[in-house]
Amino acid sequence: MSRDIVEYTASYEHLPFEPIQAAYRRRRVLSEIARHRPASLLEVGCGHAPLFSDLEGIAITVVEPAPAFAERARLGAACRPDVRVVEAFLEDAQLSPARFDMVVVGCLLHEVDDPQALLAAVRRHCDPHTVLHLSVPHANSLHRLLAVAMGLIDSPKALSSTQLTMQQRSTYDSQTLHAELNRAGFQVTDSGSLFVKPFTHAQMQQLVDQGFMTTAMLDGLDRLAEAQPDLGSEIWVNARLVDG
Repeated sequence: MSRDIVEYTASYEHLPFEPIQAAYRRRRVLSEIARHRPASLLEVGCGHAPLFSDLEGIAITVVEPAPAFAERARLGAACRPDVRVVEAFLEDAQLSPARFDMVVVGCLLHEVDDPQALLAAVRRHCDPHTVLHLSVPHANSLHRLLAVAMGLIDSPKALSSTQLTMQQRSTYDSQTLHAELNRAGFQVTDSGSLFVKPFTHAQMQQLVDQGFMTTAMLDGLDRLAEAQPDLGSEIWVNARLVDG
């Protein structure tokens, strides 16, 4: 892996608006977990808020390469015998059990140098019934389309300064994400988007700090993604093995 995990961790901790964005992402993930009701779950990359803090009655394995995030997860799981935390990249992790009912890869695929290597590692932990829930930032997010219309960027897929700071390598739309998964042997069974974000993270945080962007507005922007999924700031999919 060529990513600087220590630098990434520091950048993530100070990224404006990300805690709010992550809360809406988490809401979607928890909704999908409740819908599929897995007995075992693998979370790939937990960040500072592992899913197990909101889940009970599920055997959960967390794989997290960042030492600070992994240590925080271990402390949180100290009284949870049903939770195991592994500090490693998934590509290098040796896990037992090897298969899970559900695998969650939240906003990670676009950050790695080799998405196919990550998906191959995910595939090793799937059986024909496993549900892979995966999300990435959306190239056609409203704020990106606005930036193109304003002449700030040439293409919705152009990497922003925030993306470069966060060591992100690519930007997906629905078509390219589905193609990436198909190439890795997965078939998308369900998809959608979340949280229509009109402006950049920094601008959204400024509006929140000023009191203009209220919780009601934020919730409305998330609901708007259900009616206008082409404009959501992140896209998500559920997928299964093609040969499953």
